[in-house]
Amino acid sequence: MNTNQDSIGQSILLHLLPGALGTAAYVLLAPLLIRNGYPAILALLISAGGVIMPLEIGYLFFKAKQTGGSYSLNSVIQFREPLPKWQYFVFPLAMVIWAFLASGATSLLNPIIAKAWFGWLPDWFFIFDITQLKAFSHEALLTTFYVVIVVNGILAPIAEEYYFRGYLLPRVSRLGNWAPLVNISLFSLYHFWSPWEFFSRIVWLLPWGTIVWRKKNIYLMIIAHCTVNILGALLTWGRILGGS
Repeated sequence: MNTNQDSIGQSILLHLLPGALGTAAYVLLAPLLIRNGYPAILALLISAGGVIMPLEIGYLFFKAKQTGGSYSLNSVIQFREPLPKWQYFVFPLAMVIWAFLASGATSLLNPIIAKAWFGWLPDWFFIFDITQLKAFSHEALLTTFYVVIVVNGILAPIAEEYYFRGYLLPRVSRLGNWAPLVNISLFSLYHFWSPWEFFSRIVWLLPWGTIVWRKKNIYLMIIAHCTVNILGALLTWGRILGGS
């Protein structure tokens, strides 16, 4: 695979900058939305759609124009090798099952880390505290749920996989089989808005990244990523809306 390689410093910056700027926008916007009757997670979704995704996709278009002379992402996105059709079902299914098993196994760890290391954050930072969310109106929660499905369920996973696995992962290929671990670790850290999930996110995403690395196909992870986010939203918001 002949791909220009980023330095360690460049790779860290490109992995973390969108998340850092998006989290800054989230922190600024959340109190305003809360005062107007909407939960903080809506501020995070707006920051994702207005800051994080434009930075990621915009950078890809910039590099495409710079390297290929056009805005076609074909010149910068790798890991799109065709696979037998059955693998587009079997691998994402296995990835989804692993994600739920791993997240269930680590579910007790996250609250402990959140309380021990991040208890100084404002309460609204913990966006899926159901007790807090029940304080908002059903209409506000329903609006937020629809945005969750569109942004977190579809748009963000596609943008992230194109950027992190399609572009950034190949640019650390010199690291060999360590490349997926570096990429997934930085991707986990990029989620500055939920730092207590850093370790659990690595546990369930590292096998995903390894499959993409070995199969050279980002669509497997796009399918799994969208599926997990949508199913997670349905399960979580079913509890929230059902009790609101």
